[in-house]
Formats: sequence, structure tokens, C-alpha cells
Amino acid sequence: MSGRERKQGERLASREIFRGRAIRLDVDRVRLPNDKEVDLEILHHPGAAAVVPVLPDGTVLLLRQYRYATGGWLLEIPAGKLDPGEHPEHCAVRETEEETGYRPSALYALGWVWTSPGFLDEKIWLYLATGLEPTRQSMDDDEVLEIERMPFREAVEKALRGEIYDVKTALALLRAAPHVEGL
Repeated sequence: MSGRERKQGERLASREIFRGRAIRLDVDRVRLPNDKEVDLEILHHPGAAAVVPVLPDGTVLLLRQYRYATGGWLLEIPAGKLDPGEHPEHCAVRETEEETGYRPSALYALGWVWTSPGFLDEKIWLYLATGLEPTRQSMDDDEVLEIERMPFREAVEKALRGEIYDVKTALALLRAAPHVEGL
């Protein structure tokens, strides 16, 4: 049976459990494709954009960012939540500028990913940013980060060796690799 012919699940009922700034938690009663009915918890997220910003010399701008949920610091690419009605490309430019202090003049789409599809509907659009022009950082109060510059090749090698633990960052670096000259 091909993907187009597969039966889909059906939401029978839904109740909201929690609504916060960035997420909403629902418990849905679902009829699965195998006709079994189950209650599933689902976190709803508005989506996000994430960017691999590469300077003309081949340096990538990464962020060493404090993440309370992980208990420490992660090496990441700039990323942020979509505002209501915001296009992912606009979010990508905004987040790059706010977090790195550089504004991209060109964005190349690298596709999108589901971040944790077992319980979360967050979709992150990935981009490669070039033509970076210095501007000014403008971080939110909950952002604690330092810019870490490294050769693009080194960042890709870290992703391949499993030394970058943030999935959007590792995947975006790998997807950007064929588009970055000199790799």
C-alpha cells in the first residue's frame, strides 16, 4: 500500500489542558488507522525557523546557548518561533539579526522537519543565510547565548561525529553542506 492509500487517524474529541506563551497541551481522543481508540497528548507549537548563517570567508555563526530544559549549554544555529501569521523566511531573517547581529541578504530554503512527532506538532523551516551584513544584536530576556564562530567544515564534522546535540542544528548543517563552497 503506498503512502497515498494509507488510512489516516481521526480526532474524535479534544480537551485543552494547558495554554502558555509558546505551546498548548491538548488531550485528543483519536481513532487510529487500525481502528483502535486512544487518548493522545499533543503539544501544539506555532512553528519556527532556523538558519545556518555563513560569512563570505566560510565561517559559520553558531550560538552557545543556555537551555534550562537540557540542564546546560548547547551549540545551536539561530532559531525562533514564528509570530502569528509570520512567514518562515521573515522569521529566519529576524532571528538571524536578533541573535547574531548580522542581517542576511540571501536565504536558501533547506526544507523543514518535525522536531518530535510523537507528541509535538512543531515544524521548523531550515535555511542557509549568506550575504551577511553587520547590524546589532537584540536578544529576548530569556536568551542567554554567546556567538561561536567556526569554519563551516568543522561545524559539519562536529555534526557528523555526534558532537552537536541539537537536532535542528545538526540536520541544517548537513543539508547546507552541498551549498557551501569549499567544503
